[in-house]
Amino acid sequence: MDVQAEILFERRGAAGLITLNRPQALNAVTHAMVRALRAQLEVWADVPAITRVVIAAAGERAFSVGGDIRALYDLGQAGQHDEALQFWRDEYPLNAAIKNYRKPYVALINGMVMGGGVGVSVHGSHRVAGDRFQFAMPEVGIGFFPDVGATWFLPRLPGELGTYCALTGERFNAADGCGAGLATHHIPSARFGALLDGLSGTVSVDAVLAAFAEPAGEGPVLARRATIDRLFAGSRVEDILAALDREAATGGANAEWAAKAAATMRTKSPLSLKIALAQVRRGKNWDFETCMRGEFRIVSRLIHDHDFFEGVRAVIVDKDNNPRWQPATLREVSDAEVERHFAPLGAGELALP
Repeated sequence: MDVQAEILFERRGAAGLITLNRPQALNAVTHAMVRALRAQLEVWADVPAITRVVIAAAGERAFSVGGDIRALYDLGQAGQHDEALQFWRDEYPLNAAIKNYRKPYVALINGMVMGGGVGVSVHGSHRVAGDRFQFAMPEVGIGFFPDVGATWFLPRLPGELGTYCALTGERFNAADGCGAGLATHHIPSARFGALLDGLSGTVSVDAVLAAFAEPAGEGPVLARRATIDRLFAGSRVEDILAALDREAATGGANAEWAAKAAATMRTKSPLSLKIALAQVRRGKNWDFETCMRGEFRIVSRLIHDHDFFEGVRAVIVDKDNNPRWQPATLREVSDAEVERHFAPLGAGELALP
């Protein structure tokens, strides 16, 4: 399929409209789509009649479930690591371009949004959650790490919600998304058509969204905010698991939830868990550009590691959901091994706009 069919661009009144158009692949973002979107944003930035950009997605199930991981897996298996790395070398500057875009950038998110889909939405100035909004960063489950700027946005969620998100891959619904600040507005999915019409006019984006927005209520994740803050505050993954185990042993109101969270974490890549926690802790004190360069340092090492390819094999290729992680335990992942992934790249550092 050519890139014109995978991602659509059109002028609709005062709006430049982007449509992710791979519903059969849950709108997973390909390398060609990344390049096309970056180029189109640069064009629209210089068109005075286009005063806002809107990104939406085809299909009912997903806004976008992430990057085209299968294509990156295939490149790695073929030994084409540099070609695979070029995907992220293009994707991360796109995330930065969206964050720094000088016109309102409105993401209409209905359905699942994960990984690379988060990267083309959460950095926008306005993020609208529809009824089917489901946000997650589940990368530690495939031997990867929360990227596309997660080093920046996860530590800036309230309390330890970002740590919880990174280590468990738990999904946030529309109410959770709005409460955590991942989404700026909740608007019923049935009104998205009328909303797009409104955004195509000349009324300010803020005024249009305010006219359509409805209260989101409280979601199940935010309802446990105090417990999450208490149990996910540790500086080591082992400490967080120990806190969850202690909570599970109490038999109290949060015992079953804590046991499930701990069991979920224990299925993830030990190396990925430790990298993810290090990201969230460091990212709190880093500016956005430092976060993006840090992520590129990590991915430059991970694509030569075992766990990413094993995770994709287990979840996406063979679908046996039985990854054999190396190292297999948290105890075997040394601080030096985590630190190696954050080390400078010299001439290979990420270039940002």
